[in-house]
Amino acid sequence: MSEPPIRRTNLTRRQASAALAYAAVVACLIVLALWPLSSLADRASAVSTQAEMLDRLDSRKKPADGSGELGATGSPFLDGQSVTIAGATLQQRIGGAVMKAGGNVLSSQIELDGPESKEGFVRLTTNFEIAQPAVQQVLYDLEAGMPFLFVDVLSVQAPQAVGETETERVRASMGVYGQWLPAK
Repeated sequence: MSEPPIRRTNLTRRQASAALAYAAVVACLIVLALWPLSSLADRASAVSTQAEMLDRLDSRKKPADGSGELGATGSPFLDGQSVTIAGATLQQRIGGAVMKAGGNVLSSQIELDGPESKEGFVRLTTNFEIAQPAVQQVLYDLEAGMPFLFVDVLSVQAPQAVGETETERVRASMGVYGQWLPAK
C-alpha cells in the first residue's frame, strides 16, 4: 500500500525544513568559530601598525651623525651635591645653550629662595642678546634636553633701529627652572 500523496508532501516538507534548520545551525557554529579569529587578526594588524609607528618615531630620534644614541641622555634632575651647585649647573646649561645658538649672556640671577625652592626647584633668570631666529633654537635646546628644564617666562625685545630684523639681535629675558634632587 502506498501512502496518500498529501502525507508524502508533508514528509518532504519536514525533511526540507529539518535540512534547512541543520544548515542554519552549522552556519551559525561556523560564524561563532570564525568570529574570535577575525578579532585576533584585527589585533595583530593593530600591533603591526603600532610597531611600524614606533620604528618611525625611533628613527626620528637618532642623531644625524649616526652615533645610534636615542634622544636626550642623562639625569632628569639638576646635578650637584648642594642646591648652590645645582644652581651653578643650571646657569652653565643655559649659558651653553645661548652660546651654542650664537648669543651672548648679559646677566643671570639664580633664585634659591623662591616659592618653588621649597619643592626642590632651582630658578634662574637670564638676560641675553641673540639673533631673532635663534631664540627658538635656544628654547628647543633647553626644553628637549636633559636635565628637564622648564621655561616659565620669556620676554623678547625687538631692536630699536629700523632695518632687517631677521639678522639683527634681540634682547631676551627668560626665567627657567629645573628640579634638584638632593643626594641621600
